[in-house]
Amino acid sequence: MENAPYPCHVEPTISNEQFIAEHIFIYLETGFLTIYDGNETYTFGAGEYGFISRNHFARYKKGGANGKEFKSVSIFVGQEFLRSFSKEYGYEADPNECFGCDAVIKLDPHTLLESYLKSIKPYMDLTGKERDHFMFLKTKEIVLLLLKTNPELKNVLLDFSDPGKIDLENFMNRNFRFNVSLKRFSYLAGRSLTVFKEDFKKTFGTSPGRWLQEKRLTEAHFRLEHLGQHPSEVYLEVGFEDLSHFSYAFKKKYGIAPSHLKKSIS
Repeated sequence: MENAPYPCHVEPTISNEQFIAEHIFIYLETGFLTIYDGNETYTFGAGEYGFISRNHFARYKKGGANGKEFKSVSIFVGQEFLRSFSKEYGYEADPNECFGCDAVIKLDPHTLLESYLKSIKPYMDLTGKERDHFMFLKTKEIVLLLLKTNPELKNVLLDFSDPGKIDLENFMNRNFRFNVSLKRFSYLAGRSLTVFKEDFKKTFGTSPGRWLQEKRLTEAHFRLEHLGQHPSEVYLEVGFEDLSHFSYAFKKKYGIAPSHLKKSIS
């Protein structure tokens, strides 16, 4: 969900990016959306609001429902924008507070949020700099509204710190299924890439790349044999980027193609 063309925009789909680099306010107009963050799965239906916080992993599934295609409004709020906002409006995070936040927060409906969504639609057909200017103002507006309707988000929106160093073993065992770069893993683990690799070797006795492949293949084998899932759905869920690479690696490890592995009777 990185590199959004505007601070705020409407899109018919959700990005497949599995690292959330910036905060996102989301409203689901039609269809359904599920978000898995490594611990929990959150489900959104038509008419529901949510806040997705930066510096988390997430996997999305979305689709149409009740005869209507998937359609959402997503407002991306970047760190530089929020730094400027903080100076302009005088909002600051509370000192000595723990700024941790769940990856996904469901927001209660509010008349102010409903009015905002109605007001933004006329600007969606604009293009170029004209659209940028209006979207900049509308992004300020949604931040003010979030602070008004959900004041507990202040310490999340205005926390500009990087992730701190955390337990590597627990972190990797919880998040190995996400298909992101080692740079992303190291950042969220609170380490430079060099230190991440060094700590990883000490913790797991092997390199991150080898460990990730072994872990993902073991998970895939279990899903295929005991859950009866198909290779076409398993490879994405365990963190492989494409089916051909998954099939090659699986056969090399187990001596059999994943499509030929029979479901266990037990």
